[in-house]
Amino acid sequence: MFKGPFCENPMHRATLNALFFLMVPFLMMLHACASKHHVMPPLATVEGEKRHFSQGRIIDLTTGKAIDFPALIDRMEPVDVIFVGEVHDNPEHHLIEVQLLQALMTRYAPPVAVAMEFFDTTRQSVLDRFMEGDLDETAFLKEVDWKNAWRFPYHLYRPLLWISKDKGSALVGINAPNRIVRKVARTGLESLTPEERNQVARDMDLDNKAHRDYLSSIFKQHASGKKPTRGLGNFDYFYQAQCVWDETMAQTIADYMANHMKAHGGKMVVFTGSGHIVNRFGIPERVLRRVDINAATILLYPLTERTTINKKLADYVWLTSDAKTGRTLKRPMKMPPLKTSIKGSTAK
Repeated sequence: MFKGPFCENPMHRATLNALFFLMVPFLMMLHACASKHHVMPPLATVEGEKRHFSQGRIIDLTTGKAIDFPALIDRMEPVDVIFVGEVHDNPEHHLIEVQLLQALMTRYAPPVAVAMEFFDTTRQSVLDRFMEGDLDETAFLKEVDWKNAWRFPYHLYRPLLWISKDKGSALVGINAPNRIVRKVARTGLESLTPEERNQVARDMDLDNKAHRDYLSSIFKQHASGKKPTRGLGNFDYFYQAQCVWDETMAQTIADYMANHMKAHGGKMVVFTGSGHIVNRFGIPERVLRRVDINAATILLYPLTERTTINKKLADYVWLTSDAKTGRTLKRPMKMPPLKTSIKGSTAK
């Protein structure tokens, strides 16, 4: 098998041949291990386009092309309200949000207002006092009841709050109170007292078929899971609760734009969970129903497998990893992270 001057000696030739046969299984094992650990990177395509995109790319879904970060900030110039959708326990999403907010604060004047799902409307006076410097951080967290009201790690959101305080024009809590949303999910909108009804949106659109279909798929996951969400047995109530969330946030944003931003100018950046802005039928379209503004949606999208993205999903998609904090906390009926196979209005 082996030839050459060294191999002319029968003993040498026998030794080399023995070594070869000993090495073959070892080499085959190495090849098998290499093949086993060689994983194709997750890639995304945009519906109707041939290009492939990897994690870290920002895609303009209107054109189906990747753009860089400065171009994304440039394209926000004519936009009044910028919706950013996150996965709450993904640290990469929070780093991107800080980058976005810093760039917008630096680039555009007057100062940018920041609206957050993470605070409900009843906490607005606390947010105002924090912005004015009347509350230190410890007192602020206690008065907004962060530990119970939101419960995701505060350090993920802290930079956004301090950038808003230092450079922003306002910090706006837009969510409906959790206790009211939970009540609607269990006993329906009609079960609210007049006082409770006054704490949520005045007008409710419960007839958006695409939105209902989207939420129906989520409801089925709750119902068929190993541990179904307690008390959620009626899809109509579940859907009403989601609309209470979305409509209340939309009304709060629209009211602020009509009463403050139209008079003084400037932009608003809205940070919410991705499920509230996907396909625009959560919060964005409900804002536009109330006030005439320009809006854009930026969806932070965990890419973990090959997938095709519908162009209607958002205006811009920023592909990220699926990093987690390691602390996944359950919140009643909170929209789950988007899956990576998204087609039409059945995105989850």
